[in-house]
Amino acid sequence: MNEEGFWDDKKNSEKVINELNSLKDEVNKTKDLKSKITNDLEMIELLKEEKDNDILDMIQKDLETISKDTDELEVMLLLNKPYDKDGAVLEIHSGAGGTEACDWANMLYRMYLRWCEKHNYKVNILDVQNYEASGIKSCTFEVIGLNAYGYLKNEKGVHRLVRLSPFDSNNRRHTSFASVDVIPIYDDSINVVINENDLKIDVYRSSGCGGQGVNTTDSAVRITHLPTKIVVTCQNERSQIQNKEKALEVLKNKLYQLELEKRNDELKELKGKLAAIDFGSQIRSYIMHPYSLVKDHRTNVETSNVSKVLDGDIDIFISSNLRR
Repeated sequence: MNEEGFWDDKKNSEKVINELNSLKDEVNKTKDLKSKITNDLEMIELLKEEKDNDILDMIQKDLETISKDTDELEVMLLLNKPYDKDGAVLEIHSGAGGTEACDWANMLYRMYLRWCEKHNYKVNILDVQNYEASGIKSCTFEVIGLNAYGYLKNEKGVHRLVRLSPFDSNNRRHTSFASVDVIPIYDDSINVVINENDLKIDVYRSSGCGGQGVNTTDSAVRITHLPTKIVVTCQNERSQIQNKEKALEVLKNKLYQLELEKRNDELKELKGKLAAIDFGSQIRSYIMHPYSLVKDHRTNVETSNVSKVLDGDIDIFISSNLRR
C-alpha cells in the first residue's frame, strides 16, 4: 500500500485493501480468543488455591462465549481454498412442475437475498426470468464481498420442497425441486479469449412489472457460446451495451471455471460429484407438511424452524458442510 502509484489503480487497490482487512480480521479474532482463554486459565489457577464461586460463575459464562467464538473462527479459517475469499455468481433454476416449481425457485431466491442482507453483502441482479403464473423460471445474481464464494459454494446442488400447495384447489401435498449453481467471480486479470464467431447474441425486450416498469426497447441480451453451449442472459442494466458487457463478463467467468476443471484433477473430481446431482439426489429437503423440518442430507444437520431458514438463516448448514 505504500508503493508509489498504489491508489492510481482503483481495482487493484480495492483488492489489496480487502486482503489486508481479511488478514487483520483473522489475526485480531485469534488474538482476542487467545487473550480470553489465557485470562480464564489464570483464574482457574487462583481457584486451585482458594475456592471462589463468583470467579467460577464468571469462567462458566466465559466458556459459552469462547466456544461460540472458536466455532466462528474455525469456519473462517476453513475458507482457505482457491477463490473462497472472492465474490460469487449464483444461479437458481426451477425444476419440472410448472407454477409449483417456479414458486419454489422464487422462495429460494428470496432466502439467499435475505442471507446476503444479514451478512452485509452487496447484490447485483443480472437476470430474472419470471413465470407467467407465479414465481420465477430462473435468476442470476452477483454477490459481492469477502468470502461470499467460500460460503455460498456449499449451497450448490438440488433443493427439495414438500408442502401443501397453495396453487392446488384440493390442497394436496406437492414436492418441488430447484437447482442452485455457484461460481466464483474471478480476478479481472484472467486472460480468457472469446472468439466473436463462437457467440450467438440475441436481444429481446426486458420483462417488467407493468406500467412504466416495462422496457420499451430490446435492451436485454442473451449470449450463447456455441462450442460449449453455455448460455448467459442479462437484462438488468439500463442499455443493451451494458447488458452485453455484463453478460460477457459472466461468460468469461464460466469459461475460466470450465478450463480450471479440465486442468485441475481436484476440481475435476469435485465437478464429477456435482454432475451426479439430479432431481433424485437433493442436497437439502425443506418439509412443511406433514411436519416441519429442514434437513441437509450431506451432514444430517436439521432444524424444525422452516420459516427461519427460508428467511435466510442458513449458516448452520453452511458451517456444518465446511467442517465436513
